[in-house]
Amino acid sequence: MYAIVEIAGHQFKVEKDQKVFVNRLQTEEGKKVDFDNVLLIGDGDKVTVGAPAIDGAQVSAKVLKHLKGDKVIVFKKKRRKGYRVKNGHRQSLSEIVIESIVASGAKKAAPKKEAKKEEPKAKAPKAEAKPAAKKATGKADDLKKIEGAGPKAAEALVNAGLDTFAKVAKAKPEDLSNILSEASSRLAHIVTDTWPKQAKLAADGKWDELKELQDRLEGGIEK
Repeated sequence: MYAIVEIAGHQFKVEKDQKVFVNRLQTEEGKKVDFDNVLLIGDGDKVTVGAPAIDGAQVSAKVLKHLKGDKVIVFKKKRRKGYRVKNGHRQSLSEIVIESIVASGAKKAAPKKEAKKEEPKAKAPKAEAKPAAKKATGKADDLKKIEGAGPKAAEALVNAGLDTFAKVAKAKPEDLSNILSEASSRLAHIVTDTWPKQAKLAADGKWDELKELQDRLEGGIEK
C-alpha cells in the first residue's frame, strides 16, 4: 500500500517503513505526528482518489531527527548597476519514518472549543444606549521585513492580531508557528525562532542591527 500525502506544503509518495526528508516540522524528535491531507491511496489494483483529500484517511509517522540540507548558493546580480550579492542557504529539514497508512476511519483532531463565559445571575437595569466607542486603528507594520515572513505569513499574523513589530516581538516562536500552521499547511515548515528578536529590532528602529542579524541566518536559524 502506498499513499500520496501533503506534508509541510509538499506532496510525497510514501509507503510503510519508508524514511522521508520533509521541511522542518515543529514536532519534537521521537514524537509521533499524523497527516490527514491524504490525496491518493493505492492498494494493489485498487486506487482511491480524494476530492481533494480522502475523508478518514491518515498517514502516521515518527520524527527521527531535525537537520539541515546541503548548502545552496544564491547569487543575485543587476546589470550595469554594480549590484552583486552572494548568499548561502541550508534548508531546515526533518527526517521522518512512515509507521502506518490508514485508508479510512481515522478521526481528525477536534478543534478546541472556547469556554463559555458565565452570565451574571442578576441583570443590572438597562441604561440609555450609547454609541460604542470605536477603537483606534493604527497602521499595520510591514511584517514582510522579517526574514522568512512572506506575504502569506504576514497576512496570517495580521489576521491573528499581530499586526505590528511590537506585538510580534512579545510573541513566543512556538505560538507564531502555531498561527502559521493553522492558517495553511504550506506555512507549517517556516522556522520562526528569530522572529521575535527581528521584530524587536524593527520596532526599535535598529535597521542596521536587523540587517546584520538577517545576514547571519541560515534557514531561519541564527548561526
